[in-house]
Amino acid sequence: MLDVRKLRLLRELAHRGTIAAVAEALSYTPSAVSQQLTALEREAGVALLERSGRGVTLTPAAELLVGHTETILAALEHAEADLSRTRDELAGTLRIGTFPTAARTLLSPALVTLSTDHPRLELTVTEIDPADIPNALRAGTLDIALTHDYDLVPADADASLQTEPLHTETVYLATLTPVATEDALVAHRRSAWIAGTPGTLCHTLTIRACQATGFTPHIRHHADDFDTVLTLVAAGAGTAIVPALALYAPPEHITLTPLPIRRHTQLVYRNGTGLHPAIHAARVALHAAA
Repeated sequence: MLDVRKLRLLRELAHRGTIAAVAEALSYTPSAVSQQLTALEREAGVALLERSGRGVTLTPAAELLVGHTETILAALEHAEADLSRTRDELAGTLRIGTFPTAARTLLSPALVTLSTDHPRLELTVTEIDPADIPNALRAGTLDIALTHDYDLVPADADASLQTEPLHTETVYLATLTPVATEDALVAHRRSAWIAGTPGTLCHTLTIRACQATGFTPHIRHHADDFDTVLTLVAAGAGTAIVPALALYAPPEHITLTPLPIRRHTQLVYRNGTGLHPAIHAARVALHAAA
């Protein structure tokens, strides 16, 4: 009989790429992960890992087993959700991940609703970059999260997670002087730009949006907080792309020009958990807030 805990380690290796990353995420030592995966190979009766130097890759048999593991883990999550629905009162801990602009505009009113309707439900919120959310959900450090992507930077599909649309918003070009809407990006091809930290969705969006109009932006400043971004724009430090939810209280003398780009906010949770009472309550409250 295959061990579910070992299967989970194999699934995490498929997503994270290295034994060291799996060990760090799940609070194991690398040697313990290696031993468990070696034991799983014995249980499976086939080679699951190909070792090359210090790294490993999954064999076709391992990839097949990972697919079955996703189904098994989702079924276990569904069973736990069913058991939770037999309880009389919603209680326990619900761990929510969010990005900053959603925390202020979408999550805050939902937290008020959840706290009022379910006083025994302990809510914990973690601000997290959308790129880190899938790993956090699979590792069990989050139960549900608000994430986002852009038209030009779509999110990768993840077989272990369920995603549902929550909110769509316009993206704007923030400048110090007015520009024609149809030429907004091109008009600033020689400007300095302000973008997020390299590797973030916002940084990638800035590059792709500009390249789609024929130039690569000169990014002089990096900032992940949109209030900081808008302050820099107001100071004449550069041009930036910002989503509507970030425009809570923009400086009065900047110009905001709508772009034909949308940012999409989604709810994400592990397969099989959507009808868990706590997660279902959060989904309902967040949709009401949106």
